[in-house]
Amino acid sequence: MGRINTQGLKPYLAQQKGVDTTYMAQFIDGFNQAEMTIADKQAKARIAGMEIYEDVMKRVLPSLSKQVDESGCIMDRDLFVRGFLEGLMETPSEISNDSAVTLIQKNMEYYTATAMEKKYGQNRIDGENFLKANLKKDSVQHTASGLQYKVITMGTGDKPTKDQKVKVNYEGRLINGTVFDSSYKRKQPATFGVGQVIKGWTEALQLMPVGSKWELYIPQELAYGAKEQGKIPPFSCLIFTVELLDIVK
Repeated sequence: MGRINTQGLKPYLAQQKGVDTTYMAQFIDGFNQAEMTIADKQAKARIAGMEIYEDVMKRVLPSLSKQVDESGCIMDRDLFVRGFLEGLMETPSEISNDSAVTLIQKNMEYYTATAMEKKYGQNRIDGENFLKANLKKDSVQHTASGLQYKVITMGTGDKPTKDQKVKVNYEGRLINGTVFDSSYKRKQPATFGVGQVIKGWTEALQLMPVGSKWELYIPQELAYGAKEQGKIPPFSCLIFTVELLDIVK
């Protein structure tokens, strides 16, 4: 039984423990040893340090760098290691852990915003230009928030409030004409809370009497902003045809 239970041990030692199985005699010495000596403990700690260093350099640092910048080259390796060792040894530092967290959050927000602007900023510019041109049309009205709309049909029913639910038919498209959602295509009206949708919808619905059909032109800041939402790229100005069918009691 003892012999049978050694099957698979060497691959385990090599793959999971990182043991060079050339040194099995030393492994057996350790197996037969009742307790670890101070030297053994020191050696084990040193080996663990080498393993953690390899993990930090190959996995942790590149992953953190890519969170900040897709190139993965923005994080200063030497400063990272300096901070890492200060944290381990709990030595006095120029910055406290709480301050470090706050600083990291601010920097991550900055780098994320910068990266998003670099990658998708043209969407925001295109949307702003579209809205400027659209506002010059006689049929288009606007609100103080920047929401634009065109009345196709003005209903005669009640206007919903923010805490009510409504039943609507709608089609949503990008300014390039791409349709990203449509209840008409599904042949099924949608029901949802007036206050549970994007800001542009919430504002517009409260202006629409039941029976109305409007076309909404929603700035990106009243839509999904920097978030990517399915087929909708970040910073997208959205156009919706909305038909308010009923207030759900």
